[in-house]
Amino acid sequence: MRRHVLIAVLLLSLTACQPAPPAAEQPLPTLASLAVAPELEGAASTAINFLESWRLGDYSAMYALLSFASQEATPLEAFTATYTSVADTMTLTGLTVSGNTLYRDPSRDDVAAFSYNVDFQTRMLGDFSDNDRLLQLLYDPGIELWRVAWSAGDIFPELAGGGQMQLQISIPSRANIYDRHDQILAGQSGRIVTISAVKNQIADWNTCLALLAPATGRDPATLQSVYDESANDWLMEMGTLEVAVYEQSHVALENTCAAQFSSRPTRLYERGTVAPNIVGAVGYPNPDDLSAIEAAGFNSDSILGQSGIERSWDDRLRGHPGGKLLIVNSSGDVLREVARSISRPPESVWLTIDADMQEAILKIFDRYYSNYQLEGRGSKGASAVILDVQTGEILAMVSYPTYDINVFAPFPKMGRAAAQKLMEQLQTDPRIPLLNRPTQGTYPLGSVMKTASAIAVADSGVYALDQRYTCSGVWTRDITRYDWLPGGHGTVTLPSALTQSCNPYFYEVGYQLNEFNPETLPAYAKRLGLGQPTGLTDLPEDPGLIPDPEWKRVNTGIEWTFSDAVNMSIGQGELSVTPLQVTRMFAAIANGGTLYRPQLVRQAGILGEAPSYTLTPDAMATIDIRPEVLDVVRNSLCDVTTLAYGTAEFQFKLDPELQNIGVCGKTGTAQNRPDLATHAWFAAYAPRENPQIAIVVMAENSGEGSGVAAPIVRDILHYYFFDRKP
Repeated sequence: MRRHVLIAVLLLSLTACQPAPPAAEQPLPTLASLAVAPELEGAASTAINFLESWRLGDYSAMYALLSFASQEATPLEAFTATYTSVADTMTLTGLTVSGNTLYRDPSRDDVAAFSYNVDFQTRMLGDFSDNDRLLQLLYDPGIELWRVAWSAGDIFPELAGGGQMQLQISIPSRANIYDRHDQILAGQSGRIVTISAVKNQIADWNTCLALLAPATGRDPATLQSVYDESANDWLMEMGTLEVAVYEQSHVALENTCAAQFSSRPTRLYERGTVAPNIVGAVGYPNPDDLSAIEAAGFNSDSILGQSGIERSWDDRLRGHPGGKLLIVNSSGDVLREVARSISRPPESVWLTIDADMQEAILKIFDRYYSNYQLEGRGSKGASAVILDVQTGEILAMVSYPTYDINVFAPFPKMGRAAAQKLMEQLQTDPRIPLLNRPTQGTYPLGSVMKTASAIAVADSGVYALDQRYTCSGVWTRDITRYDWLPGGHGTVTLPSALTQSCNPYFYEVGYQLNEFNPETLPAYAKRLGLGQPTGLTDLPEDPGLIPDPEWKRVNTGIEWTFSDAVNMSIGQGELSVTPLQVTRMFAAIANGGTLYRPQLVRQAGILGEAPSYTLTPDAMATIDIRPEVLDVVRNSLCDVTTLAYGTAEFQFKLDPELQNIGVCGKTGTAQNRPDLATHAWFAAYAPRENPQIAIVVMAENSGEGSGVAAPIVRDILHYYFFDRKP
């Protein structure tokens, strides 16, 4: 119905005032005079069907509507290839056609012209229009039908004389990643060499190919495909060369391939070992992402974010390509600029982390692992996290051991061969350096969990804040458990039990909470942010696990018992958490009860302009603990480093600077495997009054929290508060 209405409208537009038909791009066949002029309705129907088939991409249907002479001049394969090539070059995704008018040639009844507009939709250039186009039609009396007198000029007029369509892409240079103090962590200061050649200037392609493949590192079949699909006078981009390879091979490539060279910026990580787990790397798109990448204007050769901030902020860092769609002649002269799009500038990203502090923490870890021979004890690695307790900004997040993220760059500064060797070593390293331990390492929490257990038993009302218990060193209720201190701690209260980490006290806490309600302790642990994602959006994180009765029944087929709660109360059993979760919990205790979303990006924007993004603290939840409970727990944590029976007092007592500001924390020693040393934890916040930061150090299979993790935290705090270099 729509087609018939359009035909009727076009026929009504025939008036005495008609434009002259265009000169035919190829001579029209001479036909005998027709006794009766053919009706124009058939011409309109042919034109509309032809253009509708173009919209649908049905080239066979289009070809069937061509005149006999047009079909003789252009076989179906060539016709289809022409349209396909143009569509690919344009990055065409769709088109719509609207008719203007239809008129007959005043001198020939068998020739008509259809005027129409086309709106093109493209991936790279957006939408653009090409108006007042003309489609010439010829009446064939043999079959009594109108047919299209076609040439390549019906796609664009300039293509009729051998013009070639060319898309010139302008990809913005990737923006930088900075730390919070404007130090460049990722930039475009590296350089590589791009090699190109014109097909008809290569005297011996096989000899050229034998040089190109090893120089560029590309598969010969891929290079052959580029060669085969290029016109004789096209400039073919053949690949890239490392600078050292260019220096060795450019003369031979110039002589054999008539090669042309240009320089291109590449990604370089200025301090590649400082925060590889955060910054991430760039690379070629994954096949699964290619459709989305192409929709954004990029292609399979684009260098885009693959991991870390490079991936999560890729859209801003990469900007958006611009381009020009041209039709050029064999000499490369521009016959027409069909369309143009402006590139969107990329935006730099400023992180919340302090690169110098990251480096200082790595040096501290190096010293402890060397001096204390922690790797010899079975320790594969460690974590350190520092959070701003009032905003959730991640000021440091170190995963140890580190590695150089430049290894994963498409054009690594150390060269492809060296990078490949290092990459293989990283992937087989038993220490698993590629694991981002602060967010993906999950561990039993050990005695740091007693902080959550103390909050749960006091806030629920199961225990009074001054609940007393006599610790003899042994706890028995159908099962027998022992204290870490032979002989026990004597009579303790809730605060002093937490300060000196009395195991029997917390065995009883777990038992009593389970008697009250088996769900209580797991629920408080989750309320404090344990065993669940922290809300960090820029890096993958493991949720960990806080088991509860339902989880155990579903996943093990075994019913929950009081021993599960007893194990959980001291951070053992199936419980597993990440260092970032524990840091966030201590930040909430320090700030009065707010669980902030941990964030890694401080701002983003174009250098020299107002930022387009600025971090806003995101209070995701409140732990909703009675203030008097938090006060008691905080005082107990502060006593850990100051009172004689505090488990970390011996690490801080001779440190007047830190004693003056006050460090409040909890040691943890978590059993993991009987054949390995325990995990060492120390979680803390500082200063005591008006806390600024929460900090957690976790060293895998390294010993006791008080002996290993606490002094590492102490040394990091020296750097943070007093700029004492490691």
